[in-house]
Amino acid sequence: MYIEKINSPSDLKKLNIEECRILAKEIRNALLTKASLQGGHLASNLGIVELTMAIHYIFDAPKDKIIFDVSHQCYTHKILTGRNSAFINKDMYKCVNGYTNPQESKYDCFRVGHTATSISLACGMAKARDINGEQENVIAVIGDGSLSGGEAFEGLDFGGSDIKGNLIIIFNDNQMSIAEDHGGIYKNLKELRESNGLAENNIFKAFGYDYRFVKNGNDIGELIKALGEVKDIKHPIVVHVCTIKGCGYKYAELHKEKTHWVRPFEIETGEEKNPFNGERYDRVVRDHLLEKMKNDKKVTTMIAAVPDSLAFSEEYRKEAGNQFIDVGIAEEHAISMAAGLAKNGCKPVFVTMSTFFQRTYDQISQELCINNMPVTLLVINASVYSVNDMTHIGIFDIPMMSNIPNLVYLAPTNKQEYLAMLDWSIEQQKYPVAIRAPRNGVFYAKYEIDTNYDCINKYKIIKSGEKIAVIALGDFFQMGEELTEEIESQLGIKPTLINPRYITGLDEKLLNCLSENHEIVITLEDGILDGGFGQKIASFYGRSEVKVFNYGLKKEFLDQYDVKKVMEENHLRTDLIISDLKENRCI
Repeated sequence: MYIEKINSPSDLKKLNIEECRILAKEIRNALLTKASLQGGHLASNLGIVELTMAIHYIFDAPKDKIIFDVSHQCYTHKILTGRNSAFINKDMYKCVNGYTNPQESKYDCFRVGHTATSISLACGMAKARDINGEQENVIAVIGDGSLSGGEAFEGLDFGGSDIKGNLIIIFNDNQMSIAEDHGGIYKNLKELRESNGLAENNIFKAFGYDYRFVKNGNDIGELIKALGEVKDIKHPIVVHVCTIKGCGYKYAELHKEKTHWVRPFEIETGEEKNPFNGERYDRVVRDHLLEKMKNDKKVTTMIAAVPDSLAFSEEYRKEAGNQFIDVGIAEEHAISMAAGLAKNGCKPVFVTMSTFFQRTYDQISQELCINNMPVTLLVINASVYSVNDMTHIGIFDIPMMSNIPNLVYLAPTNKQEYLAMLDWSIEQQKYPVAIRAPRNGVFYAKYEIDTNYDCINKYKIIKSGEKIAVIALGDFFQMGEELTEEIESQLGIKPTLINPRYITGLDEKLLNCLSENHEIVITLEDGILDGGFGQKIASFYGRSEVKVFNYGLKKEFLDQYDVKKVMEENHLRTDLIISDLKENRCI
């Protein structure tokens, strides 16, 4: 097998075209096998095998700089740059990250996992090269889905006018984002594809770029020829390459959206090996929103290219009709557009992952909160229990969002509370509202759920006690229930249990009342402690005799982490919390 002998791009360069074609098949088999056993990004990687091979065949990395946008399509790149064992040896599958990582290899320029970044990064590297008087090629690899992001346009704008030397943008056009593409630019891309790149209307030329078109982007020979012609070019150029998402695996070619990212599956059928058939919040909320949209034409559901985040497969998107809005990979635009929808009488609900909300801080602050637009934001995967790649962890949203004036940030603890908060948020007209979706499984209420949340920052006492109060936020509420039971069982103290519900402020009246007959307050939150919910409680009690113990996560970038281990390291376990109380002689 050729794949076993590829330890660097120099080994690839020794192969002839036919041998490269054989290697491409071997790489696809390796990608398919690994994804079927471990999961990961599948269709996007299958589509870019030959293109990645051609890039390394022609260019001389790491001297030449290759920057992948998003970088979830970098598996072939890793195979060709000394990490093939992580794709052909099952025991080593977990030895590499799913994204580019300079700590893994000198061939990886950046650690990135968000979209629309590669052109701007490449502009910086090209500008630095020119300042330093160097000569290397700078190559940005970006897909058509990522091209909908605003930063991609900003990078295109700068690169086409201000970079005077070499800048090669390899545009991977597979006519797909995660789902279908959305945006006016795709009309021009269609023109270019149908005219073999000859259409007079050419957005890349309009930005100031030279242009090349490669019709068959899964033909290694055609790609090597095309890239060989642009190597060492002295001006910015876009190489427009048409590829097939999922190429080489029929199921992925037919189900491009479903196989963008996969859990372990059966290769023969494409079906997931161990599907979860229990109740899930994404499906619960999807069905709830569909019903609301059916009954009220003003309710709209918005996503930014990630329909699966709320289980909106194609059939459900069709059911929702024009009340379902996919803006493409353009989270900033989504927030501002939601403000416009609200201003003109609609009731928008925008859904995306916590890690992607990081891109929207300015729009949330300016367009939503300064203008007090009644928009609902559903923050999903905001948890230590969620995605564990460094670029996608969702534990930073509490300090980021809870400190923006006028924003009401809610943390439901169970299904009924989640839907009640969602209903209230959609119908009220006073505030922009964010709701932090629970991530620890679907739980049902054991107590009466409020339906009106107009009384901002009003906490809810679930169980009254004395001496010790546990304030357990969001999906750590169940941990709070367990902790209060253990305190009562082990220490003979009946503690108070509080569901704060609101992340954005303090219930000062309640906190003052607690200080009358409580000596200890324990806070639990599923996010970083620095600038978080618990620290506000601690600050409130700063000069009092009440001792506050904050439990959450350290401020750090975690990667490929074991949840159980991280929880233990942060003492997020009932026995460890009780031990802390004993060690500090609090009980």
